[in-house]
Amino acid sequence: MLLDEPSLGLSPRLIHEIFEIIVRINRERGATILLVEQNANVALKVASYGYILEVGRIVMEDSCERLREKDDVKEFYLGMKEAGVARHAPMEETKDLR
Repeated sequence: MLLDEPSLGLSPRLIHEIFEIIVRINRERGATILLVEQNANVALKVASYGYILEVGRIVMEDSCERLREKDDVKEFYLGMKEAGVARHAPMEETKDLR
């Protein structure tokens, strides 16, 4: 299944609900899901493997667990400084859905 920006324009509550459904479809039906999502925080929490693209080119790929730990990903895509302090308050949709 291909999902292109399922969180676009939705409230944090709806984003959380949509991603709960996506995780449930993957887990219960064993469906492979290709997720295209700019909300890196949510995408890296629900996916098992990720590709980070810049200007249409893959600049990083790894398990999402490893991507979440990389300093570049934390700073540029997850809004965290080197010290691990979030620049923005975390939103409800970033809770671990798995």
